[in-house]
Amino acid sequence: MTTQSAGPSRPVASSGEGKGLATGTLGLWGSVVIGLASTAPVYSLVATLGFVVLAVGAQAPIAFIVAFIPMLFIAFAYRELNRAVPDCGTTFTWGTKAFGPFVGWMGGWGVAVAGMVVLANLAQIGGQYLWLLIGDGSLASNVPLVTGTGVVFIALMTWVSYRGIELGERVQNVLLAVQYLALALFAVVAFVKVGTGDAPHPTPVSLDWFNPFAFTDYSGFIEAVLLALFIYWGWDTCLALNEETKDPKRIPGRAALVTTVILLVTYVSVTVAAMSYAGLGTDGTGLANEDNANDVFLALKDLILGPWAWILVVAVLVSAVSSTQTTILPTARGTLSMAAYKALPKRFASVHPKYQTPSFSTLVMGIVAIVYYVGMTFISENILADSILSLGLAIAFYYGITGFACVWYFRKDLLRSARDFFFKGLFPLLGALMLGYAFVQSCIDMYDVDYGYTVIWGIGGTFVVGVGALAFGVVLMLIWWSFPGSKPFFRGESLNRDTEVLVPDSPDVYGRSVDGGLT
Repeated sequence: MTTQSAGPSRPVASSGEGKGLATGTLGLWGSVVIGLASTAPVYSLVATLGFVVLAVGAQAPIAFIVAFIPMLFIAFAYRELNRAVPDCGTTFTWGTKAFGPFVGWMGGWGVAVAGMVVLANLAQIGGQYLWLLIGDGSLASNVPLVTGTGVVFIALMTWVSYRGIELGERVQNVLLAVQYLALALFAVVAFVKVGTGDAPHPTPVSLDWFNPFAFTDYSGFIEAVLLALFIYWGWDTCLALNEETKDPKRIPGRAALVTTVILLVTYVSVTVAAMSYAGLGTDGTGLANEDNANDVFLALKDLILGPWAWILVVAVLVSAVSSTQTTILPTARGTLSMAAYKALPKRFASVHPKYQTPSFSTLVMGIVAIVYYVGMTFISENILADSILSLGLAIAFYYGITGFACVWYFRKDLLRSARDFFFKGLFPLLGALMLGYAFVQSCIDMYDVDYGYTVIWGIGGTFVVGVGALAFGVVLMLIWWSFPGSKPFFRGESLNRDTEVLVPDSPDVYGRSVDGGLT
């Protein structure tokens, strides 16, 4: 690895032409929409709310707030790194510049693993909820039908991603509007019925719901925060599209912060509405009823919305399909960036001349996701479920790398001002440490044979799948390292702290072009 000495406070030089992506396409609103869509807010609540309530009861709202803190801190890291190095490789590029090629490569692999696993999950949910709308809903339990439908969804969203970011943005505007309309309708009607006495178990909102010191079970608190932590995941798609925004250095970071705040308000508001309406009972519609944990919305939709209950089913379907498309975007751009800097075969750097999208990377991502989804379903639905449960490991892994990379990359700047100390140093460090703890604690929990749905080699299948997926990245990295084409990257020549980044010329935070001229 080469010696690196350039200070990060100086704007990173640009190649001028970039990688061939559609520059100047997205504004702040478009970036926020794609960031929100990537988190699949409706489905995230469906999959998580019930289990958070089971873990901590009335303290569910504060659990979501506490989980928001490391996400906010890591969002600051993304913002600061993006201002200095607005490259679509994000964690891969920043990890390489801070710690060298091996850490950077594994950070890029973490992004790819998370995307691949979640695509299988989203495809399955999309297939199930589509068939819940048909007839009496029994078709949703038909595995071949659901799997085939999920494959169609992945293929369709891969095509949308392939055709261009503008088409994707237009699609996401519609899909996100449906999601937030459904959530708003759910929350407003729930509160109205609580006020009129029509709720089954009306429960007054209490300040204790927001008291972080009211937890009586520490292990339950940790479990709830770990669950809540990862429903915020996905906002970093804003940063992966940085080269395609109108102001690559500022808009993506702002969009990430706006997205995380909107998610916080969304999750807490809907949680409070559901708790106020259904109460925390262990039977019937109570949120602490284990039979409702898998899908709180399905348990409450008919009571709250009556003949309009189908709107919630459509919202979950739309949420899953929407996130399918936005999940493909960052993973395809991540592999594009890796190939551009010779961390992957050159073919991955191909950009469609008309649509200006990472054509080969997008198609590969869609094909790999389909093969993974169908293969896991064919082998065992339980292993597929465990792979989904292990998703948090990959997320904590690459978010943590980003936080630590921010601190190390800007280490010479931290004492220049209070702003630099907090936003480039302290906050990213705290976020990375929190996520590091979440990673270790999750590994410990997943190692238990009672965690998840399978046992492999005498230990928890979730642990084997999650850690194994990350370890497989080491194998792939070593395979690529053995090829001559990889040498410039692993020797620190094609990408290091001093190299120009392959991004288009754009204004820096002071309104100057990166080569020093006036814009």
